[in-house]
Amino acid sequence: MATSAAQVLVVMGVSGSGKSTVAALIAEKLGWIFADGDSFHTPEHVAKMHAGHALDDEDRAPWLARIAVWIRHRLEAGESGVVVCSALRRAYRDVLTGGNPRVRVVFLDGNQALIAERLVARQGHFMSPRLLDSQFATLEPPGPDEHPITVGITEPPERIADRVVAQLAAEACAETGAE
Repeated sequence: MATSAAQVLVVMGVSGSGKSTVAALIAEKLGWIFADGDSFHTPEHVAKMHAGHALDDEDRAPWLARIAVWIRHRLEAGESGVVVCSALRRAYRDVLTGGNPRVRVVFLDGNQALIAERLVARQGHFMSPRLLDSQFATLEPPGPDEHPITVGITEPPERIADRVVAQLAAEACAETGAE
């Protein structure tokens, strides 16, 4: 549904935190467009990660730029959306949000042991579980000035998505009530 108050959520976190599952559920609940950031990777970068090699900032720059263009196009079209992107560093999130308050970060926060268990059990994903240590080493959790929606990942994905949708609704009510 197009609206002048369109917004985009960037669902972020380390590999195995449930980003794609939770983001798809959020998009479905809100009736927003969904995009998985993995689909913005080049085949070469997918192969690199599958081989257990982390992307460097030179690899990430065009990927982040493609996602940022997708976000900008949604907002320009007046369409709300949800996109998945690890966005582990503040600098990466700055590229994605462009300082626009209509782009919000949803941080799926979980401990390394739980996520490692999930990665070992996961089948058919290109991201090597061997990269988890580097992901946590790179992770800069969003600060309060980024106005993130931070949710833990111990609950089922449906419940996590419900929490995000409820927080967005509460914030919308607070803004409406304040006017």
